[in-house]
Amino acid sequence: MFRISQYMQELASPTPLGSKRNPPGPVVIWNLVRRCNLTCKHCYSISADKDFPGELNTDEVFTVMDDLKKFHVPVLILSGGEPLLRPDIFDISHRAKEMGFYVGLSTNGTLITDKNIDAIAAVNYDYVGISIDGVRETHDMFRRKQGAFDESMQGIRLCHDHGIKIGMRFTLTQDNATELPALLNIMEQEKVDKFYLSHLNYAGRGNKNRKDDVIHQMTRNAMDLLFDTCWQDVQAGRHREFVTGNNDADGVYLLFWIAKHFPDKLEHMRAKLAQWGGNSSGVNIANIDNLGVVHPDTFWWHYSLGNVRERALSEIWQDTSDPLMAGLKSSPRPLKGRCGQCTYLDVCGGNTRVRAHQLTEDFWAEDPACYLDDDEIGVQTSAERLQVTPFTRHA
Repeated sequence: MFRISQYMQELASPTPLGSKRNPPGPVVIWNLVRRCNLTCKHCYSISADKDFPGELNTDEVFTVMDDLKKFHVPVLILSGGEPLLRPDIFDISHRAKEMGFYVGLSTNGTLITDKNIDAIAAVNYDYVGISIDGVRETHDMFRRKQGAFDESMQGIRLCHDHGIKIGMRFTLTQDNATELPALLNIMEQEKVDKFYLSHLNYAGRGNKNRKDDVIHQMTRNAMDLLFDTCWQDVQAGRHREFVTGNNDADGVYLLFWIAKHFPDKLEHMRAKLAQWGGNSSGVNIANIDNLGVVHPDTFWWHYSLGNVRERALSEIWQDTSDPLMAGLKSSPRPLKGRCGQCTYLDVCGGNTRVRAHQLTEDFWAEDPACYLDDDEIGVQTSAERLQVTPFTRHA
């Protein structure tokens, strides 16, 4: 996750670099249930409104939580499917809070109603994230349910009225990118505390002139708007949060924005962003799915690291005999192509490895969703990479 607000605050009030502090354990995103009342177009867990056999029961969840606490996991994000469809969700949530975890609830929001809002508020979640994919018509189309937008917005309002920190989660695609300004207006109107933009861009693109490509230019425009909006918030003394996920090139693009607007701060901010280091899948981000299978993050469901029914996550997570985990935990990672040559590798960390793997079956190939041009990241152009040095015959 790239915390735009944190770096805008740093830009406004610089602090000494200091030493890098790694979290004591990974943030765990836990898909407790696969069942969902919606069938969204971009669902990574391919959920449906039916029961899925083999899911962890309450006692098994509690046993895993005990291990996570011993492993110094600081954060649990309870997700699904739709986590509110799990009958023991509040038992799990209360226990997680009592154990001292930072606990977030990731929901589509449609099931937050007058009937359960008191129970939700009683948990004292640190954060409730609700997915909004666009204005009413677009959101309902993505969610494949008419009225889903209004139900989710009602969920946001109920949470706000009960003093719960609330966030809107927006997945950027070609179909909804033009609605980002409208969603930021909704954020303002509904007094939402946090806005999370998740990138969704798996299509492979050419290496040349990426900044002129339609999809990559769309991403740039969205990031410019978020940067400008967040900076205005900082200047106004507001404390809303703006974050992005699933494209660590955002950190590099922020440096370009800083070079344009605050060139005197560029060196300092480069050092701060290098200290962040970009992608942390398999290092500081972990995922447990509904069956107890562990993954490097939520987009690696096709790749198993082990199952918490057979081995504790604390053991699985430290085992680098797996080639993917060995590479993810190495520094630098064994990257190829543009990612391997990039002069901002210390900032981005090689971006999202799962996209490269899905397209090439190579963990370490370049990420096709990087929206930065060859010249911008200091790598050879496509023509230069293809150029062959002439053979010289010696007498």
